[in-house]
Amino acid sequence: MFVTFEGVDGSGKSTQAELLRDALVAEGRDVVLTREPGGTELGEAARELVLNGPEMSPWAETALFAAARAELVARVILPALGRGSDVISDRYVDSSLAYQGIARGIGIEPVLDLNLHVVQGLMPDLTVLLLVDLELAAVRSGATDRLEREGADFRARVDSAYRQLAARFPERIVALDAARPADELSEVIRERLRSRI
Repeated sequence: MFVTFEGVDGSGKSTQAELLRDALVAEGRDVVLTREPGGTELGEAARELVLNGPEMSPWAETALFAAARAELVARVILPALGRGSDVISDRYVDSSLAYQGIARGIGIEPVLDLNLHVVQGLMPDLTVLLLVDLELAAVRSGATDRLEREGADFRARVDSAYRQLAARFPERIVALDAARPADELSEVIRERLRSRI
């Protein structure tokens, strides 16, 4: 199975992705955990450029994320799924839809079309969207990279974008309150996963 985690920076995605991996490994499953952008040499280089590089246009940002994602799918995700492993990704296509498609104003359709091409049509079996108070998210994330430093207005647009995506793709995206304790939230995620797949 292929599961992705989404949400604003500081929502707890990375923590929950790791907890799910640990739980599945404890059940004897083979699990590959990855992140976006990243997970490959090209992806890590794109991550550095996008998060710590110069200001760039929305389409340039979108294209860099898509390039990193294409490499991740081709070199990590599809091979893992092909050999029967479960794949968990900290961010995937929905990040581009939220950040660039909606919050940057490019539009969902053009960003989705580009990404469906680069991922060879591969979408997650389940996407867990973690919703959290934006002030708490700001404190947790610490505004350490270019996107996080854009401030409260941009973070609010991204949060709104994710909620729009959850309403648009309810068959795939499960939105959960990330304010609850991490271990309790992790159990809820595993229950949702069992009921969906």
